[in-house]
Amino acid sequence: MFTVGDKVLYPMHGAAVIRDVEQKVIDGRQIDYFVFDMLLSNMKVMVPAGNVEKVGIRPIVDKSVMPKVEEVLKARPENRMKRITWNRRYNMYIDKMKTGSIFEVADVVRTLAVQEEDKKLSTGERRLLSTAKQILLSEVMLVESVDEEKSEAWLEKFI
Repeated sequence: MFTVGDKVLYPMHGAAVIRDVEQKVIDGRQIDYFVFDMLLSNMKVMVPAGNVEKVGIRPIVDKSVMPKVEEVLKARPENRMKRITWNRRYNMYIDKMKTGSIFEVADVVRTLAVQEEDKKLSTGERRLLSTAKQILLSEVMLVESVDEEKSEAWLEKFI
């Protein structure tokens, strides 16, 4: 389980640091809540300790994983996505991001960035690219111990 000070990734929201564990009484039962400080927003998120796995919260990846993430970003996506309607592609990207896997998020960033070079993205896909980048960048910031500007410079080398 997690403790105060742990660095974690909350799928679809990004990297966070566990600031506190608070107890709340709900329906007469005392429940522990993890309090997360989200890295790239001023958002405070509280998740019941018993729901952490269900939500998909995981520790941030180890620095040794970063070369593999870079490989995903360098690779070129298959052209098969062009034959799929934008809304089906959008749902596929959302499903990948919900896994919380840094590799899946990097794949979404790479694929959408390449598509953006080829043709205009739909509004939803453009927003999704922005969200995926923020999730990836927030984790890179914690893994590499860098600020947002340096993590953005790192990403720009690959897309």
